Order: sequence, then structure tokens, then C-alpha cells
Amino acid sequence: MSISVSFTAPPPGFAPEIDFTMSAVEGAEGLYSLLSKEHSGDTGGLRIFVLDAAVYLPSYQPDITEEQRLQLGLTDAADAQVLIVANSTEAGTTVNLLAPIVLNTRTNSCAQVILEGQDWPVRIPLDAVAA
Repeated sequence: MSISVSFTAPPPGFAPEIDFTMSAVEGAEGLYSLLSKEHSGDTGGLRIFVLDAAVYLPSYQPDITEEQRLQLGLTDAADAQVLIVANSTEAGTTVNLLAPIVLNTRTNSCAQVILEGQDWPVRIPLDAVAA
């Protein structure tokens, strides 16, 4: 499965990229790669790995602001898919729970949002929070 997604603003560290292809990673349910469209091809592209929070962290229920919902055109919570940025290192995989990517599945528009007033970690080992 691959879909085109567009960020409302470039994800941190990826400016000026906003257009990505989101592809399921074969053999890993709920794991996706986001590859920038502008720099895919020969340069290898800019890539982000994300986890579907509903699959890996079902109890993770972040609250996004009304402004963030409006920015994404979210009128129905059922249209929101929460994706968690995952970083793999030699020590293991860490996830950022303070700044998830919220995808409007109806429009394929997304944004990496900062969860205001919530006490989620920026970097925590996946195995410490996974169900």
C-alpha cells in the first residue's frame, strides 16, 4: 500500500519538503515509511519511519488543539490517523510521543503537531511503551 501525503508545513529537519509517499513496510503491520517525492530517485530521498499508534500504542490518546484540527481540515475524529515518528539506533528503537504526525485520511493532508500542555516524552524506547 502506498499513498501520497502532503504536510501542511515541512516536518522538522526536512524543509522545504512537504510531499511524501507513505508506504507500508512489508511484514511489519502498522509500520510505514514516508519518502519525500522531491528527492526520491538517485539521491535516496529523505525518509521518515512512522508507526500507527492504534497498532503499537493503543492507549496513546493525544489531544490535539482545535487550531490543529482546523489546519488539517478534521471535522470527524474518525478521519484522523495518529502516526508516531520512530528512530532506530544501535541501542534500539525510540519514539517521539510529544510530536506525533496526524494524518487526515480523507484528504491525505498531515502535520507533525506539538502536543501543548501534555507530558509526553520526546524520546522513549518503543519497548518501554508498546502494548
